[in-house]
Amino acid sequence: MGALYFSNFILHIMKRLFYFMKWVVFSLFSGIVVGSVSTLFHYCMSYATDARAACPRLIFLLPFAGLLIVGLYRLSHIEKDPGTNIVISAIQSEGHIPLKRAPLIFISTVVTHLFGGSAGREGAALQLGGSIGASIGKLFRLDDKDQNIIIMCGMSAAFSALLGTPVAAAIFSMEVVSVGIMYYSALVPCVVSSLTAYGVASYFHVAPERFPILFIPKFTFATGACVAILAILCAGISTLFCLTLEKSESLYKKYFPNPFVRIFFGGTILLILTLIVGNQDYNGAGMPVIERCFISAKTVPYAFLLKILFTAVTLGAGYKGGEIVPSLFIGATFGCLFGNVVGFAPKICAASGMAAVFCGVTNCPISSLLVSLELFGVGGVPYYLLAVSIGYMLSGYYSLYSSQKIMYSKFKAEFINRKTH
Repeated sequence: MGALYFSNFILHIMKRLFYFMKWVVFSLFSGIVVGSVSTLFHYCMSYATDARAACPRLIFLLPFAGLLIVGLYRLSHIEKDPGTNIVISAIQSEGHIPLKRAPLIFISTVVTHLFGGSAGREGAALQLGGSIGASIGKLFRLDDKDQNIIIMCGMSAAFSALLGTPVAAAIFSMEVVSVGIMYYSALVPCVVSSLTAYGVASYFHVAPERFPILFIPKFTFATGACVAILAILCAGISTLFCLTLEKSESLYKKYFPNPFVRIFFGGTILLILTLIVGNQDYNGAGMPVIERCFISAKTVPYAFLLKILFTAVTLGAGYKGGEIVPSLFIGATFGCLFGNVVGFAPKICAASGMAAVFCGVTNCPISSLLVSLELFGVGGVPYYLLAVSIGYMLSGYYSLYSSQKIMYSKFKAEFINRKTH
């Protein structure tokens, strides 16, 4: 009896080690491949941004660049592009993501940024990583359950390589699919893949995004109350951003059912808006404006509203890119504005605003807190924690991703299993 028990114990240990080694190998491979592609994507995006800065008149070609994007998707026989939703849906329903989506989102996002579309890059990276991850799973003939894990590995790797937040990236892909129920079986694979991709990006000198805050006010009831009020307002702004993106897309499709006409019209509108504003602060991802909030603690009062408008006009028309950096832009500029108005630490408010809005639009409180710690450091953690928790609760069931599921109510200890708006 003792010998049988001992042999079963050894067998269980061997099985665990086999699964561990299996996922270490697949995760390393995924991290290297996706990290390399994401690094190339980073440099292409940087080139596109620098080229547009050197030649601002490229914005006049934006409507025609839109025709190129629609043409590429038409040639690839992809008439409808749900964006990041396709990756989330594939994990939920064990669907398939064709590899051809990777070069499509790569090229079309670079084109969007080169000619002045207002969009981010991390959302595109999630599609890029998910598509490559799915193809790796298909290459090695992984079963449906393991296929889901390798897709999450790809998402984590791409997010980590581009934003430079490997800890948050490892958790984000597990948290974003079904909020409230995390795929912990993917923990080791996503961690290994994320750290590997971060290492690859670092090797090729991709600098991680960092906004260190040197002076952190002591957390008191008064300072906490200020950040709580900011978080309440940010929850409303995150809802506004999600609704604006949704309504923009539906209005475009209603009045311009032809995708070529739709994107040409959207590009023309964005061009006119840019000329009215008189600068290109709201085109592209907007990282320089975010940096300004932490360097000079100054921002244009209506900057967050213009970014919402510019991003909705861009993505609703059919240009490609992500929504994550725009959400960080919106949170940083509104938080900085709030801090200046109330007279309390604009940089801390900018960081807290970023955390609250990011959480509000993604419904990922753990990832939002981890992103804050990696971007700003641990000194302001009470402020970020408070902002994230309030932003999560009061943003309701709105999201950037309509395929996302909220498993448990934000207001009661109740299982609801509902999709977001």
